[in-house]
Amino acid sequence: MASQESTQRIVKQNPSYNYCALPLTAYATNPEESRGRLHEEDASQSRTCFQRDRDRIIHCSAFRRLKYKTQVFVYHQGDHYRTRLSHTLEVSQIARSLARALLVNEDLAETIALAHDLGHTPFAHIGEIYLQECMSDFGGFDHNDQSLRVLTVLEHKYPRWIGLNMTIETLAGVIKHNGPITDTSLPYTLNAFQKDNKFDLSVYASVEAQIAALADDIAYNNHDVEDGLQAGMFTLEDLKTIPLMKDLIIKTRTTYPDISEKILVQEIIREMIGKMVRDVLDETERRIHDLGPQTIQDIVNHNAPVVQFSPEMFETVQMMRKFLYERMYRHYTVERIRLKVKTIIKDMFGVFLDDYKLLPDNWQRKVEDAGGIENDMNRARVVCDYIAGMTDRYAILEHERLFELHRWAK
Repeated sequence: MASQESTQRIVKQNPSYNYCALPLTAYATNPEESRGRLHEEDASQSRTCFQRDRDRIIHCSAFRRLKYKTQVFVYHQGDHYRTRLSHTLEVSQIARSLARALLVNEDLAETIALAHDLGHTPFAHIGEIYLQECMSDFGGFDHNDQSLRVLTVLEHKYPRWIGLNMTIETLAGVIKHNGPITDTSLPYTLNAFQKDNKFDLSVYASVEAQIAALADDIAYNNHDVEDGLQAGMFTLEDLKTIPLMKDLIIKTRTTYPDISEKILVQEIIREMIGKMVRDVLDETERRIHDLGPQTIQDIVNHNAPVVQFSPEMFETVQMMRKFLYERMYRHYTVERIRLKVKTIIKDMFGVFLDDYKLLPDNWQRKVEDAGGIENDMNRARVVCDYIAGMTDRYAILEHERLFELHRWAK
């Protein structure tokens, strides 16, 4: 353990030391070297810039709405299934653990994890599919791009600017947490954003953003398995088609022969998450050792991500994705949800686009301020923002208010 004298010496050399959990590696994102924010403002007296970003996300309206947005199951189907909010918190926990173990900036990794799903529609990817169809002639829709839109355009909490005024590092992590963007045709918000803020989209994101992306993979694969088991869509015996899952099931049943099925499932999921986290740490440490990065630029300019699963674990992850797609995401109960979601999203988009006066007053003003009275493109974007920001239950109620003859209440 460092002596008080040595600790004071480190603090003097690095002012951010007091506010970072651990000293950072040379290739980590140092808050003292941040590129700043979109709008200039005074620094916090007690938090690093990334801690401040994190806190702004947690306090924003879009984050609270994740509570009633679907992960797989709509909110009324059960109290114990994941929501988009609980999923986001699980991703942020795994991201923090990975970042701390790798001695990189866990505050930035957590911030990107907390922000990565802010742009999700109601009804998860099903809602996104039908909103994409609605917006196909109006600039398109992508939930990652919508997360950027939430952070820079839609949240309005401050008197001096629109958006949450995130750091450039947080925004870059949200934009590129899935890797470089090489398409010449950029998503709507990013395309507008790039005109004033030139990000190098061709390089990888920071190691912290890469961590957030892998944490997302670890969280949703394992927790969707747990939710699918709870819903009775498949059994542990079905999961034995995945070799690593089979080994864990046999090992856990042998070690704890008398535990309940519920505890058995939770122990298997816990072990699987632990194995994936350990695998990412081992593979990432190997890649970093081979690369020998000395700066963050060595990470982002590398020709491959440094945070990754081993080839063996990546194969297991792919098998889990395929299993979940076939046995859960295409289950008949989910397909019935899909049918209803298609009706809800397309009905609302159509009527609001045709007559913006059906929107709530504040959204009518957004249409008018955007020049959308005579411009279909601008009007469609406002309608898209309105629908994308809805929770599941609000979308259901709004559809009923519009189309159910027995619903006369506001």
